Parts: sequence; structure tokens; C-alpha cells
Amino acid sequence: MYIAIEGVIGVGKTSLVRLLQPRFEAAGLLEVFEENPFLSGFYADRERYAFQTQMFFLLSRYHQQRRGVPEALARGPLLADYTFAKDALFARINLKGDELELYDNLHSALAEKIPMPDLIVYLRASTTMLMQRIARRDRPYERQMEAAYIDALNHAYDDFFSHHPYPPILTIEVDYLDFVARPDDLQSIEARIRSALKLGAYQQALPLDKEHGGD
Repeated sequence: MYIAIEGVIGVGKTSLVRLLQPRFEAAGLLEVFEENPFLSGFYADRERYAFQTQMFFLLSRYHQQRRGVPEALARGPLLADYTFAKDALFARINLKGDELELYDNLHSALAEKIPMPDLIVYLRASTTMLMQRIARRDRPYERQMEAAYIDALNHAYDDFFSHHPYPPILTIEVDYLDFVARPDDLQSIEARIRSALKLGAYQQALPLDKEHGGD
């Protein structure tokens, strides 16, 4: 079982993966984005650093997923906080002309070697809520992030996942959810994922009966 959590910057993908891991007894695959040396420059001057930033992300995501996904699935269930497919979504916002054409050709060749999730969980939030969450976590390289850019990403994500042919997409509106602070919200999300995957309800392992032993 391979589930990918998706959504715009700041929506809570990584937090949800970490919270769901013990519930699904799954490994976690988290995107390594802070290693991109062009990222802070990109948020300061998107046009100047877009191509370098995008190509670094493409190759980094490819190497991580090409190795990490099969290795994790060989051991059991996997939860990831991104999909390889979404890389192209960012490229179509930030690149144009020959750079976009070069990127598309490379992405298409690499994508054929990446395993697809069984389910994508798309966390959807308003631009206002996303900007509040980005400000609250206060990452230095995100301080210059513009609301217009997040809004463009929001529309691009909506369009992308409304037309994505496979795998199945489960969309969850999270503006009024706080799955980090409210256990009921987390339980609700877990139940919706299990329903989408047609899994049974999660059960804690029963303690061994000391008198009669265990199976």
C-alpha cells in the first residue's frame, strides 16, 4: 500500500504523514527540499532562479523516489508527503519556452521509472489559510513568498488534480480542520483514507494473554 499526501506549500502534508505513520504501520518518505541551494534565491527572484531550482528538484525527487519507494514497499506500507508528478505542475508555472520544453522532455523520461501511489490524498486549503500557515512556521527562505504565487499554485493544483487520470484522488478540505491539535480531525481523515482504500478500521494489537499465550 502506497499513499501520497499532496497539496500546496504550507497545507500540512509532512505533519499528516508523520501522524498517520503509526496508524497505518507505514514507513514515511519525506521530500528533502531544504537541500536545494537555489531555493532562497528563487523566492527572492523567481524568474532568475526558476530553471536551476526546478531542475535540482526534478533530479533530487527522481533519485529519492527511484530508490526509496521500491525499497520501502518491499518492507511494507508507505506514506509520502509528495508525488513525483507534481514536479511538472511547478515547472509549468515557473518555466516557459525552451526551458519548459527541455524540462518536459526530461520529466517524461524519468517519470516512466517512478512507481505510482495507490491513492493520492489532496489536502485543499484557501490561499488565505495557506499564507497564515506559512507565516506561522516562519521558514527563513519562505518569508518573501508572495500571496499571488501561492494563489497561482492553488489554482494549478486544483486544475491538476481535477483532471488527473490515475491513481484515485481523495480531496479533503482542511481550512476548518486541525489534525495536529484535534484527534477527532485526524481520526476523520484516517477513516476517509481507509474508506477510499477499502481497508478495515484500524485496530491496536491486542496484548498477549499471559495465561493462555498468544497466536
